[in-house]
Amino acid sequence: MQKSIALQLYTVRDLLKDDFEGVVRRVAQIGYEGVETAGFPDSVTPRQAARLFADLNLTITSAHSPLPLGEDKNRILDTMGEIGCRRIVCGYLPPDDYDGIDNIKSTCERINEANAVAVANGLSLGLHNHWFEFQPSGDVYPYQIWLEYLDRDVFFELDIYWIHSAGLDPVSIIEQFGRRAPLLHVKDGLTSSDIDAPMTALGEGVLNLPPMLEASGPYADWFIVELDRCATDMMTAVEKSQAYLLSI
Repeated sequence: MQKSIALQLYTVRDLLKDDFEGVVRRVAQIGYEGVETAGFPDSVTPRQAARLFADLNLTITSAHSPLPLGEDKNRILDTMGEIGCRRIVCGYLPPDDYDGIDNIKSTCERINEANAVAVANGLSLGLHNHWFEFQPSGDVYPYQIWLEYLDRDVFFELDIYWIHSAGLDPVSIIEQFGRRAPLLHVKDGLTSSDIDAPMTALGEGVLNLPPMLEASGPYADWFIVELDRCATDMMTAVEKSQAYLLSI
């Protein structure tokens, strides 16, 4: 299965604080083709990071960021310009934003407002899920309201681990989202039922990854490895995960 493979740098956030350049160079040496950013250490500017990525031929697939609204709007837009990335991904909105139909619809209105800002500045806005958007809120699932109420050009970065944690079938969800989900977050773990459990290298956990990855084949541009935490050495898991994706 041939897909472009990237690493969400949140995976190695603790290592980046001590040796940003060295860790990024190691990511490139392992064979990752791209990176997804999630902010930068205080000692590294977005421009410095972008130059390093370019020197190593690492594509910036996307950038995790708050919604480009309010006081942070200009800073977020400036950062996107400095790193030369067009896909902005809202990595997290709190569970309370999805508590009940009225809150879900209000959240969608705010996302649509942020999408208008992104589009006006030549960017695409996407959302990354956790487990709670795929659990019932009253009579509905929040993700169903996403698909109905969000602007059609809002895209999704589906995280198959969290969908599995919510008790749903990632294959079915991927097929429902179709071309609206061009990015796939891929992770694995010893158990996905415990949201706080350590994660593992891909292929060493409980998820049956091949059919999930296969389902995304017609839609996803990138498989993006992300391990929030790890039961083993993180860089070893990062290397094993890339090798696993190349093997299937």
